[in-house]
Amino acid sequence: MKKYFLLLSLTFLLACQSQTSENDSTKTPPVPVPTDFIEELWYKNSLIYSVDVEVFKDSDGNGFGDFRGLTQQLDYLKNLGVTTIWLAPFQPTPNRDDGYDVSDFYGIDPHLGTEADFAEFMRQAGQRNIRVMMDLVTNHTSDQHPWFQQAIHNPASPYRSWYVWSKELPKKHDRGMVFPGVQKTVWTFNKQAGAYFYHRFYDFQPDLNMQNPAVQREMRKIVKHWLDKGIAGFRLDAVPFLIEIANADFDPDKPEHQFDMIAQLHQFIQWHRSDAIVLGEANVDPKEQEPYFGKDGQGMQTMFNFFANQHLFYALATGEVKLLAKALNDTKDIPPTAQWAQFLRNHDEIDLGRLSETERNQVYERFGPDTTMQLYDRGIRRRLAPMLGDRNLIDLAYSLLFSLPGTPVIRYGEEIGMGDDLRLKERESIRTPMQWSNAPQGGFSTAAKTVRPVISAGAFGYDKINVAAQLADSASLLNRIRSLSELRKNCLEIGWGNWQLLTTDSPHVLAIRYDWQGRSLLMLHNFSPEPQRFRLNTATKTGKTLVSLLDKAQNRAENDGKFPIQLSGYGYNWYRLK
Repeated sequence: MKKYFLLLSLTFLLACQSQTSENDSTKTPPVPVPTDFIEELWYKNSLIYSVDVEVFKDSDGNGFGDFRGLTQQLDYLKNLGVTTIWLAPFQPTPNRDDGYDVSDFYGIDPHLGTEADFAEFMRQAGQRNIRVMMDLVTNHTSDQHPWFQQAIHNPASPYRSWYVWSKELPKKHDRGMVFPGVQKTVWTFNKQAGAYFYHRFYDFQPDLNMQNPAVQREMRKIVKHWLDKGIAGFRLDAVPFLIEIANADFDPDKPEHQFDMIAQLHQFIQWHRSDAIVLGEANVDPKEQEPYFGKDGQGMQTMFNFFANQHLFYALATGEVKLLAKALNDTKDIPPTAQWAQFLRNHDEIDLGRLSETERNQVYERFGPDTTMQLYDRGIRRRLAPMLGDRNLIDLAYSLLFSLPGTPVIRYGEEIGMGDDLRLKERESIRTPMQWSNAPQGGFSTAAKTVRPVISAGAFGYDKINVAAQLADSASLLNRIRSLSELRKNCLEIGWGNWQLLTTDSPHVLAIRYDWQGRSLLMLHNFSPEPQRFRLNTATKTGKTLVSLLDKAQNRAENDGKFPIQLSGYGYNWYRLK
């Protein structure tokens, strides 16, 4: 009930802001934000940092990053502006898929530390007002999980029905693979079980049968277990596959979904911790996004905006912003309590599957021309810095990330422009250890051999790219991102306000206006390497001056109310409209 009134109140507040956005900001008194909004909707103004514990910092010299090492670096993250840490899977695992093959949902992988280490990390993060989210990977288990082992060795075991089986090989067994080119099927025969089991992912990751009430109850137990340990939210893995209704006869390309599971999970989490959230991994078309968020905001509070991300990379590759602008508008209609999570690079490949073949090839040509840089017939397996190359373009990309409507998410190492290791298989190329200094192994570990090799050669070797060097350089990428992070925190309009795209005379410039509590922001980004000059209508009757938040320069409107704008190649600016 509290959440219902919160939604109604926020809807009314946003409506009031929309009514007053055309008023003179000097005469419109700010609308105070209720404390409940700030506490319950903290994700509206947050910076999420994605951490894979095993490759972040090794504290004991065994070659694996661990929770003690992560705890040691909390001040670094705090100074970066991080308000929320998102932990990649850290539970016990055979580690055949970077921890996403979980063998115990309730434990800590011994390579990463102990229960006490995790508890101390949570305590220290809390002292710094940093929330902690974690991956919730309940679409599947490892084939070494005791549930699956009992299921295959005992047909009468209750765990048999926890997975999806078929006596015969289904006709569409070679459809719907998540990793095409690597996977050959989504059904694999198990000799001990005498049947085929279903797996959207690798054949060592059997899918759980989410239609089984016992499995749903277990999922809720897992959620409560980690909420009780202080977790503030869950990045829900592979949501469309988690809620699909799978059996031997269904079509993997046209599955039915049980969307009520999302609302039930939302409600369960809210009962136990009112400010805890779900961040969904759901790479869906904008026409399909509504049931994931829920009509009344009772679905997932946040989702990664994969659709906009794919068109963002098209804009970065071509310099044209038309398709990116359309993607942002297509994903605009979400509940007022909801929020998109915006990102540049995540822990997977850059998925370009929703671009046309021609558009995808244009991105490939610019950012991944060699087939070794491409993956799954749809994406690119490179880190951002070596892919974009030009520091000006990299700065533009990060300015855009922090100024897009939504919550910015940064993957570890991207803040210093780490490189990739294309010798490693599949997505492991962008999952190398963090580079802290020019000490051996980049300061990640004192071990002679690490869980993955540290990048040690070339332009992105740890002797050239590391945290220590960039902290000492005021012009470094790290310090640029720190300043953007601080600026974003002070621009509450981005997280809380209404936004609209403004038209410009240039096909290369993206212009976004935000309005909130009688204040307005204007964000301009030039995706072209060439300077752009144009006159901009800010869609307001009263604003006469633009004041840059980056260099304090002022730009006054001409007699017709339009502003003369000049942006350098890959230039950008954040303005407050006075």
